[in-house]
Amino acid sequence: MNVLVVNCGSSTVKYQLFAMDGEEVYQVLAKGLVERIGIPGSRLEHKFGERVFSQERDASNHRIALEWIIETLTSGETRVLHSISQIEAVGHRVVHGGEKFTGSVLIDETVLRVIRECADLAPLHNPPNILGIEACQALMPRVPQVAVFDTAFHGTIPEYAYIYAIPYEYYEKYRIRRYGFHGTSHRYVAERAAKIMGRDLRELRLITCHMGSGVSFAAVKEGKSIDTSMGFTPLEGLVMGTRCGDLDPAIVFFLMEKEGLSAEEVEEILNKRSGVLGISGVSSDTRDIEDAAPSHHRSRLTLEIIAYRAKKYIGAYYAILGGLDALVFTAGIGENSSFIRYSICKGLEHLGIYIDEERNKARRKEAFLNEDRSPVKILMVPTNEELMIARDTWRIVEELR
Repeated sequence: MNVLVVNCGSSTVKYQLFAMDGEEVYQVLAKGLVERIGIPGSRLEHKFGERVFSQERDASNHRIALEWIIETLTSGETRVLHSISQIEAVGHRVVHGGEKFTGSVLIDETVLRVIRECADLAPLHNPPNILGIEACQALMPRVPQVAVFDTAFHGTIPEYAYIYAIPYEYYEKYRIRRYGFHGTSHRYVAERAAKIMGRDLRELRLITCHMGSGVSFAAVKEGKSIDTSMGFTPLEGLVMGTRCGDLDPAIVFFLMEKEGLSAEEVEEILNKRSGVLGISGVSSDTRDIEDAAPSHHRSRLTLEIIAYRAKKYIGAYYAILGGLDALVFTAGIGENSSFIRYSICKGLEHLGIYIDEERNKARRKEAFLNEDRSPVKILMVPTNEELMIARDTWRIVEELR
């Protein structure tokens, strides 16, 4: 089964084309990106085999971008399929499924309506996700479409963990609660960690650490998420590239009064001018911060804060899990920064976490990073959200046959 995985952002479409012979038997036929949609200078980058193809062309909307992608997949020197009819299923990354979806689903009008209703909860993400779905439905009207939700994996979080201590009526009226994000990534690395360890996921207590420009940790018990650091929005939790993470909410009102800021201006500060960028004043990229740290106090401070906040979450999740079998790092920072991984783990020996300096030099590959004596395994598992979307899509569509 040829499965096209689509991830639509506000001005981008990322894609991968999988040939699936089962959940574990697959081949990536091609992958790529169209960027600057609706902006002059739209550009496609397409990778197939060992080759890379780039092209510039106007793409004023997501449908035109997807037409461009399908043309690239099915014609000329970039062709990997003979025609669009060989695409047998499409899997869509959808950021927010609200409380309605705790798993991936076949898209119909009811599902699409709920995704639209969730747009208030993810105004930057769900609308372009919807545009991608509608464009694929128009281009491939008889091809099954599947929605895979970032929030779904965290649908197992218990009520006492997702309710905020504000008047309960706001939960009833507006569904204000902890939702969590990066769920597809957390689910993938939890499943891979269990396989690498040769253990049944249902027997394990894991803390999965998705550390990229966005950062979220999850407590995973018996294969289910029981808590996660992001909340009602992706702003809550750990220090991120430009997001503040956990914050005393009174700071918002203080800043509004002292600086004469509007709600929109404060939101801009907390989402786009805070985090690593805000503390360091150098960059939102931790690679730049690590380079600057030897001679720059605020960069050193940024790295110390990242590690300190991470330790707090690991300690909290250790407590609610009742112990820990493995700590799993993934995403850009988690897969590449040996310094940040070491800084987080060092000092947690009392929890049974012993990181091995030599093993910790590994990058972007599945690896154990712990000392042999460590009761808690430390793993690095490169995330693969696209593969998880393809697997869910294959499974759901296969059941229709």
